[in-house]
Amino acid sequence: MVEENEIEHTAVGPIVSSSHLASGAMPSMSELEYALVVASNAFSRWTVRGMNAAGLSGLTQLEVQILHSCHHRNREKTLGDLCLMLNIEDTHLVSYAIKKLVGLKLVSAGKRGKEKTVQVTQAGSDACERYKDVRETLLISSVQAMGLEESDVSRVAGLLRALSGQYDQAARGAASL
Repeated sequence: MVEENEIEHTAVGPIVSSSHLASGAMPSMSELEYALVVASNAFSRWTVRGMNAAGLSGLTQLEVQILHSCHHRNREKTLGDLCLMLNIEDTHLVSYAIKKLVGLKLVSAGKRGKEKTVQVTQAGSDACERYKDVRETLLISSVQAMGLEESDVSRVAGLLRALSGQYDQAARGAASL
């Protein structure tokens, strides 16, 4: 029996956004990259609209991620912590997002020695919990209905984290050319 995925590859070819990249070695990486682009945009749209549904509008995807990162384990974070956690190279993007979140009273600024810190406020924590409720209702329930095993989702997450390291290494190499 031929699976549907095999039919797609045979009749149409792999689903890619750049056929010139798929024509080289390992065309499956081009498939993965297209899937990452589509998934990244869908995830970004979800985080903003999910937070809107939770009652907090006007945040960008990065601001939503930073708010959740500040809420994570309810510990203060430094700019460096947040950049490292989210794999963001441009610290000014995170710094600007923090200023906006401080202005909205979703996080508060502090100091640890000479280093500036941020910590989620009660208002920020409440927003994250409302987002969690919206996420459970709209996203998690539909993903569970797909019949995906949690171990499979964890395996894909681990693979993506590992591949992110390969992309980081390749970026360092490209910067030295």
